[in-house]
Amino acid sequence: MDTQTLPPPPRCTANPAPIRPSGSIRRTTSIDVSWPDGIDGERLFIGTARDLATPSGTGEARVLAEARFEARLTDDKTITAISAEPSPPGLSRVVGARAGGHLRMQLREIIPELIQQGHPLYLILDDLSGSALVSTFAWLQWHPDHVELLRQRLGGEDPMARLSQRIDICWGLQEGNTGVRPGGSRQHGVADAAAGDLRNPLDPQGWHALPNGHGPGFRRARRIDVMRDEAAGALRIDSAFQDSAAMPEGGRIAVHEYLLRAAVNLASQEVLSIEPEARILPFPECPGAIGNTQRLLGRRLGDIRDDVLERLRGPDGCTHLNDALRALADVPRLAAMLTA
Repeated sequence: MDTQTLPPPPRCTANPAPIRPSGSIRRTTSIDVSWPDGIDGERLFIGTARDLATPSGTGEARVLAEARFEARLTDDKTITAISAEPSPPGLSRVVGARAGGHLRMQLREIIPELIQQGHPLYLILDDLSGSALVSTFAWLQWHPDHVELLRQRLGGEDPMARLSQRIDICWGLQEGNTGVRPGGSRQHGVADAAAGDLRNPLDPQGWHALPNGHGPGFRRARRIDVMRDEAAGALRIDSAFQDSAAMPEGGRIAVHEYLLRAAVNLASQEVLSIEPEARILPFPECPGAIGNTQRLLGRRLGDIRDDVLERLRGPDGCTHLNDALRALADVPRLAAMLTA
């Protein structure tokens, strides 16, 4: 695949979520970020997750697992408070840490049993770092002069001078690309990136309850559907990932949205196919990262977190697509519940 000449994404959401397939497990997660004390105050993060089984035939859907956390973070991403349900021992140890790669390492030490169980709480805690990095996007929708405000908060330093620090952190921000050039702009304007509603009115159980926020707000949302294809000896995965922000006039704008479909061998758990689909991305070069995902073919799904970090590191991958891929590590656990 020539990743340099991929067509641009359609710049339109795939929402709402499809109706749940019969005989499936659906995991939905969300992290909602708000500023209850204003732009100068701490950010409030509310993470929610649910695993829902939809049986074949006419049986009632049932909740298999739920999780929730609340955390407060300062402007520099330092965690000042955190609580979760279920409440793993030692979680308070992350207070004082900054949300980032080191936090993910710390979580692996604190809650290894949740990782082994594929518990949904681990996924939303793991997502705290990415959400902390991207969530200030919400303020740009309410305060177009946010860059100038940020400059003042940095003591007069020009935020654009920091562009050089972003070079090569991902495919879209390689040297010379739009996103790291002074004066570079996002691919399109606001109007064509509506996030839509995650919830399908024809499937009211298809998503867990989402907070109703007011004012500037950010949301990272995931959906993972898992089904067995006995005839093909495979698991079928249909997943979605979106980062969005509330708009002053109502509705939401999306900045990142991917769909991701995959097939996995039932017996060996080896990845048979991966089909990412870029829907909404900030810069024209971003979709080029899709081609490198084929490096994961033949790898075991349970190892995908480490494989993504090894094979799609830095400019070889997209941080948001990598997050969507890493989340598939829990699919074997979800698949086991299909026969429970």
